[in-house]
Amino acid sequence: MPEDYTPATIADVRRLRDTLDAQGKKLVFTNGCFDLLHAGHVRYLEQARALGDAMVVALNSDDSVRKLKGPDRPLNAENDRAEVMASLRAVDAVVVFGDERATSLIEAIQPHVYAKGGDYTVESLNREERTALEQAGAEIRILPLVPGRSTTKTINKMQAGDAGAKSSGLLRLAVLGSGAGSNLRAIIAAISEKKLKAEIAVTLTDQADSGFRKIASEAGLPALHVDGGANPHRLSEAAQKEIFEHLERARVDVVVLAGFMRILKEPVISAYAGRIVNVHPSLLPKHKGANAPQMALDEGAQETGCTVHLVTAEIDAGLILAQAKVPVHAGDTAETLHARIKVEEHKLLPQVLNEWCERGLPVRGAGAS
Repeated sequence: MPEDYTPATIADVRRLRDTLDAQGKKLVFTNGCFDLLHAGHVRYLEQARALGDAMVVALNSDDSVRKLKGPDRPLNAENDRAEVMASLRAVDAVVVFGDERATSLIEAIQPHVYAKGGDYTVESLNREERTALEQAGAEIRILPLVPGRSTTKTINKMQAGDAGAKSSGLLRLAVLGSGAGSNLRAIIAAISEKKLKAEIAVTLTDQADSGFRKIASEAGLPALHVDGGANPHRLSEAAQKEIFEHLERARVDVVVLAGFMRILKEPVISAYAGRIVNVHPSLLPKHKGANAPQMALDEGAQETGCTVHLVTAEIDAGLILAQAKVPVHAGDTAETLHARIKVEEHKLLPQVLNEWCERGLPVRGAGAS
């Protein structure tokens, strides 16, 4: 019986790189999970190999795939994935790495050329990986995708084949948050108490050490971290793309922003139009944006509240689904007022989600992308 395949080591790949360099030749480097190989992968790898004289493929380990894509991945173990990749004529070596990002591998190998698929741009590459590539002097090449071929689409097609037999009949939610996670806790409690007919397919946060993530982990939910980028209010292109991929993999019906402090843009806004909901601590259209409780105090308002609304490209301007009023008390601070608003948020948001289908709002596969 043949022995299991053994991937190359970093030292093996570095020796290959140095040998090529001494001959005036180029090593091409690419990385990914390559979990379910399809024609799009094969054609992409052939194009990447043509950019140099040898190519190394860096595969995410099983553990790093789970961190990046959730507990249901990978479908195939790392050594099996490595063996399949190594059998391709375009691939000269395969190395497995355990980090979520290939940064340290890039720093160690110093490739001449870095190839990535056309669902990325140079700007949307992970910032740490991009910095490492620039410091290594690597040429970055973005190659076109093969239309209609992707691992996520393949898996979703397979799952859709027996969806009728496996469907739970529950609204599938993705919950995004940045802070303490009180609204996530309220959603979990409402589901547990049978007040909300839904299931949480995935949770995403831009803050790795947030209370939100801790609550999700303690509840046994997929608790994924996405590096939002340097701007604390806006998501980088890489983060926007990564969030979209997580949502597609999780096959969610509704995206819930529960204290998520960064602005969602494309491709999520268009792909999930009418299916993204936010809870905001004011009676919209009053007091849009951050610090809404303080705005109410500064205005001398006698009441404020919270609003559950659909999310559009314009901040806090989507269709209002429900509101709850909260009185402003003498001596209130922004903190005490916000605490009372949150009590109402914790009731209102699960209520709106529970009534989602009855309100005629879209779900996946019903007029939604």
